[in-house]
Amino acid sequence: MNNRVAILSMDSLDGFFSYDHLLEEPFREHGIEVETVSWRAQECDWDRYDAVIIRTTWDYQDDCDAFLRVLQTIEASSARLMNSLAVTQWNISKTYLKELEATGVPVVPTRWTNHLNVDAIANARSQWPNRELIVKPAVSANADDTFRIPANETSDALLQRIGARFPASREVMLQPFLPSIVENGEYSLFYFGGTYSHAIKKRPKNGDFRVQEEHGGTFALATPTAAVKEVAEQALNCVNEDLLYARIDVAMLDDQTPAIIEMELIEPSLYFGVDAESPKRFVQAYLELIKR
Repeated sequence: MNNRVAILSMDSLDGFFSYDHLLEEPFREHGIEVETVSWRAQECDWDRYDAVIIRTTWDYQDDCDAFLRVLQTIEASSARLMNSLAVTQWNISKTYLKELEATGVPVVPTRWTNHLNVDAIANARSQWPNRELIVKPAVSANADDTFRIPANETSDALLQRIGARFPASREVMLQPFLPSIVENGEYSLFYFGGTYSHAIKKRPKNGDFRVQEEHGGTFALATPTAAVKEVAEQALNCVNEDLLYARIDVAMLDDQTPAIIEMELIEPSLYFGVDAESPKRFVQAYLELIKR
């Protein structure tokens, strides 16, 4: 054992909010040194580490192929990649929501298209008439290229405004806008080693619909309802692999039933700052998993 863990990050976290420094002390208490390494680092010797934990790689979507090649290199080394390459490959595109839905997990209603054009917009508006829409890429992070579309915006005007962001090769998701996210917020539930750790409720700033801190969103420690927790764990149980961490984002549909927005298994913010014991739970989950 090298007693060394790499926290996989990016070249610069300027403009982002990260809480992974709160892991350093609990790891140190177990004699484990933590180093933060950019996934773009050249010629890194991954064999120096017992494990590489994917954390704040919040620009991976800019070059997914290069990111996955790095993870392949790590997984081929003696270091344990957490979460695994297979999980990352499955989770990197939000098309995994189709699989969750097929198994009966409630998910936010979604239409999928490989080309954002007049027909795709018309089909979405036919399914959800007189509704605002959310348009976003299937591979994305930080709400990049995520747009809230007014119900009265013409397809031509919409395509003129955002069409360049969605070339024909880019898979797109169209969803009905959920007012509950603005009115009441959305839950994020955190699981370490498959065990529930804590939860927060996130709300967008006034006039926005994005809940991320980088967009002015706010959050607070929360206790999810039994129904929210049940849906989150339905989704979690669809992954047949040991996970060091998972974040399950849940919102309320129009009928006030919970549904999965996303299941983040690659690089979710884990909001360690809201629960002083959560970094210790994370490290304990790591210690149990690394022995398997």
